Amino acid sequence: MSTLTVDDLEFELRLSPRRRSVQITVDRGGELVLIAPEQCSQDVIESFVRSRRMWIFTKLAEKEALRHPAPAKQFVNGEGLRYLGRSYRLLFVEKQDVPVKLTGGRFCLRRRDAARAREDMVAWYTAHGQAWLSARLNRFCARVDVSVEELRVQDLGYRWGSCGRRGAVNFHWKTILLPPRIIDYILVHELVHIHEPHHTPAFWARLERVLPDYPARKQWLADHGQTETSW
Repeated sequence: MSTLTVDDLEFELRLSPRRRSVQITVDRGGELVLIAPEQCSQDVIESFVRSRRMWIFTKLAEKEALRHPAPAKQFVNGEGLRYLGRSYRLLFVEKQDVPVKLTGGRFCLRRRDAARAREDMVAWYTAHGQAWLSARLNRFCARVDVSVEELRVQDLGYRWGSCGRRGAVNFHWKTILLPPRIIDYILVHELVHIHEPHHTPAFWARLERVLPDYPARKQWLADHGQTETSW
């Protein structure tokens, strides 16, 4: 993995034969990544970085702000709860055959289970995430040329996904809160890891062949992922 230091900024440098321009991204943890065409000169890259210094420092400041704990969800009528990128209002109901339902454009929670509303919502997201992600995964396995033995949805802390041994993939239950095109990026990212365990140029090149616009999706996730899924 190569790095590049420009003044007081250090980047992970990735060169791609498919890139036509220089791009800077700020990863979830605040790491700076610079993607450039293979034949791009260092002078051009450094000039681009200096022209984007204000943007870089703004993004780093935003990342630092996101490190502070987000306000906890208030499980009261009218609270907004996300699913597949859309926000649905919460409504407590007196009678319902299951603790949680998404119906009529609202998340309906059974009032007698109000004390365990968060646990019931996480269970709903986990179950629906398992089904939705499994179906979506089948769309990409052939394109990435991999076989997945097992898909698990669980709490992965600060990670969106992980790739285990023997073709097992894991996804955070919060993944299902994101827009589908961003979920696709996370899915393909983990599938490519079955071929390429590390974030080498070969990894990003393989990912780019499946999702040519992956840098934009990756940047959206870095910019909005935490705020869109804060609990």
